[in-house]
Amino acid sequence: MNFTRKIENFTCNHCGHLVKGNGYTNHCPICLWSQHVDIDPGDRLAVCKGMMEPVGLKQGSGSYDIFHKCMLCGKTISNKTSKDDNFDEIVSLSKKGL
Repeated sequence: MNFTRKIENFTCNHCGHLVKGNGYTNHCPICLWSQHVDIDPGDRLAVCKGMMEPVGLKQGSGSYDIFHKCMLCGKTISNKTSKDDNFDEIVSLSKKGL
């Protein structure tokens, strides 16, 4: 898997929040939703473009991973949480399990 760092701002298609990207931003820090835009992180080559719902949370080594499921094609992808993420949403997501 190759990683391509792209610094991009975007408007969340789920909650409308204007997200300031840092090159590693892959989901909205307010609602935790994402969009299916990558095949490999940062490449923007996915043709699906479906909205990705945060469906679970798992503790990794020193961090937490959010699991997103594409509402269009069903693909599941994990992404690391960010220090800017809405803590209440993370707690709520943790109660869902996997």
